[in-house]
Amino acid sequence: MKYIVVTGGVMSGLGKGITTASIGRLLKNRGYSVSAIKIDPYINVDAGTMSPYQHGEVFVLGDGGEVDLDLGNYERFLDVELTREHNITTGKVYQSVIAKERRGDYLGKTVQIIPHITDEIKSQIRQVAKRSGAEVCLIEIGGTVGDIESMPFLEAIRQMKMEERKEDMLLVHVTLVPTDAQGEQKTKPTQHSVKELRELGLHADLIVARCHQPLKEETKKKIALFCNVPQKAVISAVDVDDVYRVPSVLEQEGMFDCLRTLLGLKPRDVKDTSWDGVIAELDALKSNGRLKQPRIAIVGKYTHFVDTYISIREAIKHAAMACKCVPHLSWIEAESLENGDVDVLRGYDGILVPGGFGSRGTEGKIRAIQYAREHDIPYLGLCLGMQLAVVEFARNVVGWKDAASSEWGESAHPVIDLLPEQKNAEGLGGTMRLGNYEIEIAEGTLAHRIYGTKKIVERHRHRYEVNPKYIPILREKGIVFSGWHHNRMELMELPQNRFFIASQFHPEFRSRPGKPAPMFRAFLEAML
Repeated sequence: MKYIVVTGGVMSGLGKGITTASIGRLLKNRGYSVSAIKIDPYINVDAGTMSPYQHGEVFVLGDGGEVDLDLGNYERFLDVELTREHNITTGKVYQSVIAKERRGDYLGKTVQIIPHITDEIKSQIRQVAKRSGAEVCLIEIGGTVGDIESMPFLEAIRQMKMEERKEDMLLVHVTLVPTDAQGEQKTKPTQHSVKELRELGLHADLIVARCHQPLKEETKKKIALFCNVPQKAVISAVDVDDVYRVPSVLEQEGMFDCLRTLLGLKPRDVKDTSWDGVIAELDALKSNGRLKQPRIAIVGKYTHFVDTYISIREAIKHAAMACKCVPHLSWIEAESLENGDVDVLRGYDGILVPGGFGSRGTEGKIRAIQYAREHDIPYLGLCLGMQLAVVEFARNVVGWKDAASSEWGESAHPVIDLLPEQKNAEGLGGTMRLGNYEIEIAEGTLAHRIYGTKKIVERHRHRYEVNPKYIPILREKGIVFSGWHHNRMELMELPQNRFFIASQFHPEFRSRPGKPAPMFRAFLEAML
C-alpha cells in the first residue's frame, strides 16, 4: 500500500479537499486504483449533529455514514463509493481507545496520547486502506498545521513515515502564495508553514501553492530553496473557473511525474480518459454563448452559506453539462417569502426546495411550492421538499388548512409524521433513516420515465415521512406516490402539472460528472 498525505498551512479553506481529490483523479487516469480518507480533528464522532452554518453540508454515504463534505468531492472526482470508516475523527479515535481501556485491553497501563491515541490513528488508517483494496490511499488531514487539535494526527503520520518504506509514503503540503499590491508573489507564508511542519518532524515532499496567477520562475526557485524541495516539486495551483479543471492544472505542472518518481510507481499502459470528456463538456458550455440559460430559484434556509448545498449545486452542474445549458441559480432565503411578495419567483424557469430540519422557513418554502404548482413551473423537491409539497397539497387542494408535520408540534392532520419504528428509537442517530435503500417505481409514471427502470437505489437522510394514514385520500385528490419502500412513500408527483416531482431521498449524493442524477437531468430538460 502506498500513502499520500495532504496537509494544509497558513489558513483553512485553501482547497486541500479538491487537491486531494484531484491527485486521486490523476492516479486513476493512469490506471491506478485509489481510495481516500478524510481526517477531521473535531471531537464530534461524525458530522451528523453539526450545524450547516459551521461546517457546511453533511454528506451521506451509501452505508449511512454522515461525513465531511470533502468525501463528496472524493466520490465525485474518483467515482467511488466510500464508507463511514473513510472519515476518521478525534471523536471516533477517543471513543475506540476509551472502549478498549474500559475492557481492560491495555492491561493496567496508563493510557496516553503517545502511544495509545497515535497507535489507534495508525491502526484505523491502515485498516481502512487495506479494506479498500486500493493501490494508493490518499489521507487528507483537516485544519492547518499548528492547530492543537491536529497534533496527534500529525504525530501519527510522522511515525508512519518512519515505519513505512520511503517510497511508500509521501507528504503533499498545500499552502498560500498571496500577491501584494505591487503584484509581487509573497513566499513567507509558505516558508513559515513548512517550518511548522519541520518542527513536528515532518518534511514536505511536494508543495502545492495556491495562487491567483501562476507562480513565477523566481517564486518557485525561492520556495524550493527555503523549503528544501526540488523546484519541480513546487506545484502552482492557480485559481480556475471550475474545480473539475484542477486535475488538468496539476497535470500540466508535472504533479503526476513527481508522484510517479517519489512513489516508485511502475508505468501503466491503461489510461482512463473519462475525465477528458468531463473537461470537454465544460469547455463546450463555456465556449458556446448561444446556449439556453434557465433560471432556477433554490428556496432554502441556509442560502447565505452555499457550501450547505454543495451537492445540489454540483448535481445541477452535472445535469447542465449533459443538457448543454448554463443554468443561473438564485439562492432565496425561505423566511423572506413568509411575509414578502412571492411574486419574486415570477420569471424563474424552475423552483427547487432542498432538504432541512426544523420548522424555521417552512412556511416560505410552502408558499414557493404553491406558486410552482399553481403557475405550472417545473418543481423539484428533495427530502423536506417532498414533505412540504405534501403539506401544501393537503392544505390548499384537500382543504386541511392545519395540515402539518408532527415535527412542528401538534396538528389535527399530521400528514408528515415519524413512523412507529422511528418513534421507538433512541438518540439523534437512532431516529434517522440514513444511506442507501431500494425503491420500487410504478410503471407509467413520471418517475418511471425519468429512471427507465422499476427499481432504483438512492441515499436518505431524514426522520419524518408521509403519514400512511393519509395516503388513500391524498391519492384520491390527485397526488401520485410513484415510488415506495415497503410502507414508506419515496416519490410523489402531480401528473396534472407538466413537471412536478419530489423525492424523500437525496439524488444529489449519487450524482457524478458525466453521470448526472436522473431527476436533476429531467428537471433541467423540463425547463428547457
